[in-house]
Amino acid sequence: MTGPDPVSLWHRLADTCVLLDGFHALKHAVRFGAEVPVAVAVDRGAALALADELAPDVRNILDGLLTQVPESAYASLVPRPHPTGVAALAVRPSRAAQLEKLAHTPRTAPVVVLDNPRNLGNAGAVIRLAAGFGVTGVVTTGTLDPWHPTVVRGGAGLHFATAVERLTVAGLPPGPVFALDPEGDDIRGVKLPDDAVLAFGSERSGLSPELRARAGHLVALPMRPQVSSYNLATSVAMTLYHWSLGGS
Repeated sequence: MTGPDPVSLWHRLADTCVLLDGFHALKHAVRFGAEVPVAVAVDRGAALALADELAPDVRNILDGLLTQVPESAYASLVPRPHPTGVAALAVRPSRAAQLEKLAHTPRTAPVVVLDNPRNLGNAGAVIRLAAGFGVTGVVTTGTLDPWHPTVVRGGAGLHFATAVERLTVAGLPPGPVFALDPEGDDIRGVKLPDDAVLAFGSERSGLSPELRARAGHLVALPMRPQVSSYNLATSVAMTLYHWSLGGS
């Protein structure tokens, strides 16, 4: 007995699900418990060979999920074909569940806040970093949707490894707010607690007045004079690494 046609199922679910673009996004999403109602591959055997090599822990799950489809059908489902020829749809975690994770205290890892970010790829890179460091979640303020397909692509499917939501500054999770700012105290002399809310300004304009007013601490990354700024993901990586060291 065969299941539903994967292309028809895809079209039925596409507007309400999250696009997992490529093998690595699917691998990570499955690894962290995503519900995947449909997954396709141009070459199912090649995709499973990748799983044997790179993700043997989820190989059997992928074997049960992946359906081979013609290349033309696959190309019609995605904005641009991925080199691995794999794509899937995942159910987005409920907002209520995400907010509960973000609000839960005590926390054992910080929440990262991107204050009015502009670049979708940067946001995805930050979520990938946050997942790697095991942070509680990533929050964006402003208009950028942190679940936009380009953000999910940049995050390599690791949205499912941490809580990801968009909130107002007034609605940020509890905890002491440490905001990155060139005028702040050198971060090397500051201990970042596990329940910190680590806030990063937008790539162009920095911290919003609302976020700056909410911050209890301004901290600065070490930077050579005449260098204007770091990439957003680099700033987050440096800050999370400092937190992970556990001391000032």
